[in-house]
Amino acid sequence: MIAYLSAEIGLYSELHTYSGGLGVLAGDHLKSAADEGIDIAAVTLLYREGYGRQHLDSQGNQTETYPDLDPSRHLRDTGLELEIPLDGHVLNSKIWKTVIKGIGGHEVPVYFLDTRHTSNEDRHLKLSDRLYAGGDDMRVRQEYLLGVGGIRALKILGHWPLKGLHLNEGHCSFAGLEMLRQGWTREQCSKRTLFTTHTPVAAGHDKFDWDLVNNVTGDLIGGPEREIATHEGLCSMSHLGIGMAGRVNAVSHLNAEVASKMFPEVTIEPITNGVHHTSWISPTMARLYDEELDGWRSDGSLLEKAQILSDTGLERARAESRAVLRELVRSMTGIELDGNRLTVGFARRFATYKRASLVFRDIQRLNQMGSGKLQFVFSGKAHPRDEGGKRLIKEVFAASKELEDIPVAFLEDYSMATGLAMTSGVDVWLNTPVRPMEASGTSGMKAVMNGVPNLSILDGWWPEACEHGENGWGIGKKEEDRDDDRDAKSLYSIMEAEVIPTWSSSRSNWTRMMKNAISVGPRFTGQRMIRDYRSIYRAFL
Repeated sequence: MIAYLSAEIGLYSELHTYSGGLGVLAGDHLKSAADEGIDIAAVTLLYREGYGRQHLDSQGNQTETYPDLDPSRHLRDTGLELEIPLDGHVLNSKIWKTVIKGIGGHEVPVYFLDTRHTSNEDRHLKLSDRLYAGGDDMRVRQEYLLGVGGIRALKILGHWPLKGLHLNEGHCSFAGLEMLRQGWTREQCSKRTLFTTHTPVAAGHDKFDWDLVNNVTGDLIGGPEREIATHEGLCSMSHLGIGMAGRVNAVSHLNAEVASKMFPEVTIEPITNGVHHTSWISPTMARLYDEELDGWRSDGSLLEKAQILSDTGLERARAESRAVLRELVRSMTGIELDGNRLTVGFARRFATYKRASLVFRDIQRLNQMGSGKLQFVFSGKAHPRDEGGKRLIKEVFAASKELEDIPVAFLEDYSMATGLAMTSGVDVWLNTPVRPMEASGTSGMKAVMNGVPNLSILDGWWPEACEHGENGWGIGKKEEDRDDDRDAKSLYSIMEAEVIPTWSSSRSNWTRMMKNAISVGPRFTGQRMIRDYRSIYRAFL
């Protein structure tokens, strides 16, 4: 059994145990593993209050509420409980379970640790309630529960002995230390552990004061491991995990280059992310593929044959997906989108480096090129404490009031369901991060599999896929200094000279573009991704 630990796992919208790409990617990883018949078991925390439900007023001001999740509606109580020492007491966790069933019937269990336990003292009772909440005091205790508790939970559940350990980011690095305590030698830990790094900026990697870590973990960390983990005088969770793992991978080729500069002491190999294709292709497109690409569900590589799709079938399926999104927009916002206009979509976590408002940098020019031709659909949450991200949402709302005959809809409380409707229902997928800060960008992969070309900065996965003017468009020339004016001008030039004319010229030109986009898909399926990971897992066994 391979143990897969992640601070967040997104399986579907209503089970709000995810915040964005990292969690949804983890869910796709496990779904793909189930399809491939891999013996893997996953552990995360049960965030009853999740990441926060987003509310937006007419000016785009974001506020959050935290509705309580009833786990019994989504998960099964295993009846087993976990006890680990913490703060001079015992931290008790219930263990909830769900099962992912693969296309061939193979099952992958996913376990959720829940500290809402009657035996816990007040300060521990809500330890797992919110994702990425609180300060270092809470975060280090959550990561102690995930890493140490995750391993012990798998042992209680009978998934023992473990043959391998896959740490999805540094949040779960304490798991490697717990495996040493459970009997692995340092050599075994190295041979059997894979660490996946996503975050391309140092500030995104958790670092804790050593006194705090020692107070929480007790004697868990030995001298050699302490030396591995120490970075700039602090306990770096990523340095700990990477230093203990024998294999380390990043989630795109560019991300591997960036991570190699951050962690020069190890070799970091690229395994570009992929998405679980049967989960992220819309029902209307799936029906088309069922009719014209028989076997695509079990063999995602068949999407490469998109050129054989009938033009009429593709146009019909795309029209239906577009109509679904227009109805969603109307029901959520009251805005009536025009079925004949080019719809540009942008949906992701509202972090400042993603530059959600870049397309509105020159309102006058956008009005000149897009009035009566363009419409935009946005969605995404800012972290509750990210004031910069919240300002970006307000900038989108403010810009919408200055545009002339260019509707802008913003769908509140971004979720996996909203993401599917958008990646399949828009005509162009927009992505404008500051290169190279986008680790991968899986939403763009979902778009191409639905016949939606990307218009994106050449960051994350897109440099591996972009054939400019054939399957989408690349913004800029791979510059890595932040210059919003330069990048906005490049974006406008491409929209004005290439995107809008291609949309307007003839349906055959756009249909060709859609087929070329779909043909890229097989290189970015979860099926391809999990087979890459499987080659590493085999070395554990």
